[in-house]
Amino acid sequence: MKNILKCNGELVTINGHKIHVYRHGNENVPKIVFMSGSGTVAPVYDFKILYEKLFHNFRVIVIEKYGYGYSDICESACDIDTLVSIQRQALRVVGETGPYILAPHSMSGLEAIRWKQKYPDDVSAIIGIDMATPLTYNNWTDEEIKKRTRLMRVATRLKFANILCQLNNRSLTEDEIKQHKLLRKRNAFNICYINEAGEVKKNSRVVSEDDNIKCPTLLFASNGNQTSKYWLDNQREFATLMSAKLICFDCGHYIHHFKSDEMCKEIIEFTNSLER
Repeated sequence: MKNILKCNGELVTINGHKIHVYRHGNENVPKIVFMSGSGTVAPVYDFKILYEKLFHNFRVIVIEKYGYGYSDICESACDIDTLVSIQRQALRVVGETGPYILAPHSMSGLEAIRWKQKYPDDVSAIIGIDMATPLTYNNWTDEEIKKRTRLMRVATRLKFANILCQLNNRSLTEDEIKQHKLLRKRNAFNICYINEAGEVKKNSRVVSEDDNIKCPTLLFASNGNQTSKYWLDNQREFATLMSAKLICFDCGHYIHHFKSDEMCKEIIEFTNSLER
């Protein structure tokens, strides 16, 4: 097999660059949109262990931002409003319209909240997969942001990025594993990830300064060992703010790799409650 990339979704052009959108399922069921955390090299494969269990209940959509998965690696603005606008445009180009249930992992939690703030009719609910919120970044300093981006640049320059980005091969076919490895080699710690990391403090401030959102919310949280010191405290505080159900798992940050069965059950129950 040749070392070529072959996407399993659709490539659409936004602002002169290609964005990859994966879709599965009919349009007569709720639409759940999976949004990747920072530096996940191939979201369409990373989330598969969870979303394949939801095919009977949802229209599953995965958006891969610039630099992620099969999307182009390019210089693009990484302010929160641009990040949200590009993803929203990509969905509209492929013919998708809301309302959506947004399922953000990690840093894309900021994007999901902002999406609801700017386009409230687009979002019917949020399902946080160990998602970050403005509370997450309250204790981060500008120096810490600079340190993180420096480490990412060093890892890329010294060719460590491909080694540091772990792969979850569970639920993937042999061909998908090969594609995942190729995407890790191409995408790890690319300029899009670095630019996003550099903007995260500003983006968090923009989200926090807007009105609080009113949105049905289900939150899954890890044990916090792979994130930050106050991660669980912040998850609990955000859950209270949103009147959300919070489910904590004693596992790592990529909780869908470990708890997909439990999450699937809770997601279905949560969305069924929205329809009543």
